[in-house]
Amino acid sequence: MLRRLGTFDASLIGIGSMVGAGVFVAFSPAAQVAGSGLLVGLLIAAFVAFCNATSSAQLAAAYPASGGTYVYGRERLGPWPGFIAGWGFVIGKTASAAAMAMTFAAYVAPSGWERPLAMAAVVVLAIVNYHGVTRTAALTRLLVILVLAGLAVLIAAAWGLASPEPSKVLGVGLFAHGWYGILQSSGLLFFAFAGYARIATMGEEVSNPRRTIPRAIGIALSIAIVIYGAVAFTLLAVLGPEQVASTQAPLRALAEATSTRWTVSIVQVAAALAALGALLALITGLGRTTLAMAREHDLPHWLSAIHPKYRVPHRAELTLAVLICVVIAMADVRGAIGFSSFGVLIYYLVANIAAYTQPHSDRRFPRFLQILGAMACVLLIVTLPYMSIAVGLGVLALGIVLRMIRIRRDKPVSS
Repeated sequence: MLRRLGTFDASLIGIGSMVGAGVFVAFSPAAQVAGSGLLVGLLIAAFVAFCNATSSAQLAAAYPASGGTYVYGRERLGPWPGFIAGWGFVIGKTASAAAMAMTFAAYVAPSGWERPLAMAAVVVLAIVNYHGVTRTAALTRLLVILVLAGLAVLIAAAWGLASPEPSKVLGVGLFAHGWYGILQSSGLLFFAFAGYARIATMGEEVSNPRRTIPRAIGIALSIAIVIYGAVAFTLLAVLGPEQVASTQAPLRALAEATSTRWTVSIVQVAAALAALGALLALITGLGRTTLAMAREHDLPHWLSAIHPKYRVPHRAELTLAVLICVVIAMADVRGAIGFSSFGVLIYYLVANIAAYTQPHSDRRFPRFLQILGAMACVLLIVTLPYMSIAVGLGVLALGIVLRMIRIRRDKPVSS
């Protein structure tokens, strides 16, 4: 593949993933389990994301190849940990891509047409990816700029027209739902911070990867933290935690609180664009990890094909588009968030362990960050909703069984 992405474009791909996922999806379920304590959960999720980001950046600088932690796990820990990371990423982010497509449709589709329009969005963006990553980067840049502008207008309108009351942020107290609720909100909100992984999984397409990948991850994560904090505080100050928890579209409710139709329209457009930006980056990252796994025969080898003209893993991306559409037909947005968080936290657990084993010559960050990151991933996994844990463990076990069958089938028969 050609290395065509610089720091600016790589950062925008990460921002596009995170902002699209978090702002328009994750705050409502987080408020349901933690109330105003979601602000504490947001800080915890941001810290865990920071630890994971340092591990990803350190690993990506040493192993600048497509596949992310699937490659890092194989190189540092062995084939099985690498497979578990890659499988967790693919299943988790397939669910996340479906959630993003459904979020897009929820804001723009006529009643009854949400699922067909969500599937249509997946097909269109898969075609964009099919024709090359430079078009992906250009479209992502435009989407991120428009979404950030829309969020800025919404926050300004909310503070100027909606009579915010900062006292609502505290409500009955940040810790009224207890630490279990706060930690569960962190696991759900971590779903929103996973976008920087898209950068690491595109190692073969980034120019000067040892310099570009770490910088792009840091920039994207820092900007996302500021945006989430501003939006979360504004939501709680205007609506209060109970109303945030009761709505499936909290930013639309925030816009309606301004009593201006144009604000609602801006939010609807921004939500649709944010979801499209996230979906676009997710399809790209999923395709690259699937490519890496297929090269090692951990997935069907025919998925490793690279298009002779557009230089993208076209079979992998088209197959994933079909799978995402299947999830859209069967699941809902909230269920997809918990399942996605499970898979992504497994992925970063392996990343932290792999980074811990790196030698001094490849080390950019202290080992205690990797220890904290790994422990935090385990903690957030076990505090996710029970159904998310059960389904996640089941699908993870399925992947392990399928790999064991493949290994036994390919094992040479002794004479």
